[in-house]
Order: sequence, then structure tokens, then C-alpha cells
Amino acid sequence: MRTGSNFLEANLNALPGVSCLGEVFNPHFIGKKDQTEMFGMDLAAREQDPRALLRLLRDRTPGLAGFRYFHDHDPRILPDLLDDQGCAKIVLTRNPVDSYVSWKIAQATGQWKLTNAKNLKTAQARFDAAEFRAHMEALQDFQLRLMRGLQTSGQTAFYIDYDDLQDVAVLNGLAAWLGVEARLEALDDKLKKQNPEEIGDKVVNLAEMEGALARLDRFNLARTPNFEPRRAPAIPSFVAVEGAGLLYMPVRSGPEAQVQAWMAGLGRGGLLGDFAQKTLRQWKKTHPGHRSFTVIRHPLLRAHQAFLGQIVSGKLAEHRQGLIRSQKADLPPPGQPFLDAAQHREAFAAFLRYAKLSVAGQMGQRVSPHWASQTAVLQGFAGFQGPDLVIREDRLAEGLSWLAAEVGLEKAPAAPADHAAAEALEAIWDPALEEAAQEAYARDYMGFGFGRWKA
Repeated sequence: MRTGSNFLEANLNALPGVSCLGEVFNPHFIGKKDQTEMFGMDLAAREQDPRALLRLLRDRTPGLAGFRYFHDHDPRILPDLLDDQGCAKIVLTRNPVDSYVSWKIAQATGQWKLTNAKNLKTAQARFDAAEFRAHMEALQDFQLRLMRGLQTSGQTAFYIDYDDLQDVAVLNGLAAWLGVEARLEALDDKLKKQNPEEIGDKVVNLAEMEGALARLDRFNLARTPNFEPRRAPAIPSFVAVEGAGLLYMPVRSGPEAQVQAWMAGLGRGGLLGDFAQKTLRQWKKTHPGHRSFTVIRHPLLRAHQAFLGQIVSGKLAEHRQGLIRSQKADLPPPGQPFLDAAQHREAFAAFLRYAKLSVAGQMGQRVSPHWASQTAVLQGFAGFQGPDLVIREDRLAEGLSWLAAEVGLEKAPAAPADHAAAEALEAIWDPALEEAAQEAYARDYMGFGFGRWKA
């Protein structure tokens, strides 16, 4: 926002046939500070129709026309830029600490551009850890959005680092990439670098800054890897109460039967299901004040329920065969009981290994919603609309009671518990199963704060 981007703009403008017109979509001005009009369009008109200004820029500027766009500029215009194959993208980056300190100094001095060294204003910045994290996250989110937009449209950008701006060969390489015949003989020397001192001399609380930066996970080492396929919202599985504004968004292999029995017992009519997006929107419109909810279950208990209900039962025959083939699982005939607890335990352990590979995208078969991570399922819901409330199964009674009160139902039935599921797992539980579930569903354990199923 200071010398770097201004310097790049000045050198682009030094190329015949190239016009870089400043920050055309800055929310506070048009082009440069205090300028409120361009091509006869003022700020109010631009706010009304930013694409009109983009068309004027193209039509009324001879040669190659462009501008600078920052992450906090008018977001409505960005999709047009990313989708346009004829729009060249130059991505200027800088060390985020340097850019943050430069930004803080500019705020303190009011000086964003320097053409005469005798007018230099100096100040030291105070490093604020929370503010820096927000600054860095905003930059990273913007860069990821740019990268994805370019990747999905089959484009590439010219990436240039702040330190490369002083290399005339790099800038001439940029000119060649733009398809411009002209080349720079030397760099534009009108702009002067502001605050060339070492970073330690530009902040008043260097030790505090160093401590805060040391705590940052720069390489994202603490993240949980995620290769699980994205899920659709699963709208056809949603269930609503006909005469009440309650919508249940079930996580498969959770306490679905218990929740739906509770909903049916509200005495407000039958249950509605098999929604499509259109019919669900219609239901929402006719039920103002509605509440949507889902129920999540402990990953180990849910995996065991999926194992019994989908694999041992034979309902998902292809996955059953895949489990037998890849993990050598010893299963009874479909729908038959295990010979003993040991056979049951070993087969379930094999299923947890299979589920781990499945959610990591390492199996050829699709990931069933019955053992997909609950994190992925809820992210899928959000593709349409996330739930108002996420209830943990161990607090199901309190959660459903609160929901009933929210939609004006004073006398709601007690929520039935799924004792059978817990008893079936209790019969074969051992610590190794806990560890296997934690490996298979690390995102759920971390994201939802699950502990061990059995202490």
C-alpha cells in the first residue's frame, strides 16, 4: 500500500502503451488519494455500478489499461477480474511482517508515498499481536482466493516479490509477459524507499514482537490434514415437523430414530421429509421463526453404529466386500451375530482402519455419509444453510427442551436415549479402539472437543 505498489505502478506507466490508474476500486477514493471521480463517474455512481467503471477504464484508455486492487477493495468486481481470461494478473507479495510494520508507520505519519527524501516523516510502529494475526489472515485469505480463482479457470499470474522490484530485468520480464514490446532502460527513480532501516529499528516493542511471532505456527504444523471429499448438503434427508418450525438435519449413524420419535411426539402433525432446495425454501418461508438443528455423536460410538448398521447388516454390500478385501475383516454372514466378542472387536478394529483410509481419500469407494467425518457433514450442510443449533448426544434432552421452548412448544416429550447403541459398544470396548477412532476422526475430536468415550 506504500512504496512497493506505487513503485511497481510507476514503472509500468513508464512503458509506452501501458496505463496503471491507481486504486480504482478503493472504497474511499478513485485512483489516488482525495480523487473522487474518473471518466466522469464519481464515488456514488461507482458504488451503484462498479462494472460500469471497469468498462469505462477499458474503453477510454488507449493501450493496456490496469489498476491496483487490494484485499479490502470493492469485492463485487473481483469475480469479473478472475473470470476474465483477457485480464492479466500481477500478484505483488511482501513479507507480512514488513508490510504490517510499513502500514503501521504510514498510519502514524500519514505518509503513503515519498518523492523527495527531505520530506520523509519518521515514526516507530507498535507491534500488536492480535492485529498482526488479523492482518496476516486477511492477506492469506485473499491470496488463497486468487490462487483458487486462477486454478479453477486455468490461468496463471505473474508473481513478483517486493524485493524483486529493484531488478530491472524482472520488470522487463513482466513487460514481456504482458506482451508489451517496450522495455525499461532503468528504474523509475522518482519514488524513494521509506523507512529503509532494519525491522528491529522500526518497532518500539521488538522483544514483544519476537515473542508473538515465535508463537505463530508459520508452517501450519498443528493443522489436521484433510483430504476428505466435500459433501453435498444432503437436503433430502432433512426432516421437519408439519405443524411446528423445527427442522432436523440428521448426521447419519447418529440418534436419528430417537430424535424423529421425539419430533413425532410433539403432537403438531406428522413429519415432512424428502425435501429439495425449492421445497425446503418454501417450508422456511411459511414457518417464520423456525429453528434447524443437528445432533452429533461421539465418533467411536457413531463408527460402531455405522459398522453394525451398514456393514455387518450387509446394507452396503460393496463397502462390506471392500472391508473384507482390504483389511481381511472376519465378518459373519450378513445380518448374523458374531461368534463372540473377540471376533466382533477385531472386525470393528478393521473397520476403523478402513474408515481412516476412507475419510483420508485413500480408498476407491465413495465415503458413505454414515462414516464420513461429522465435520465434513456439517460443512456440507453449510453449502445450503448451517444449523442454528448443534447438540451433543450426551446433552440431547437439554438441547431438545431448549429447541421446543424456542418455537413456543411448552409441553414437549422427554428425549429417548439410545441405550442399545451404547450397550453394544460397551460389550467389546477396549483402549485400542479408542486410539483407532481418534486416528480415523482426528478432525472431529479436535473440532468438537470430544474426549475418550470411556474413561
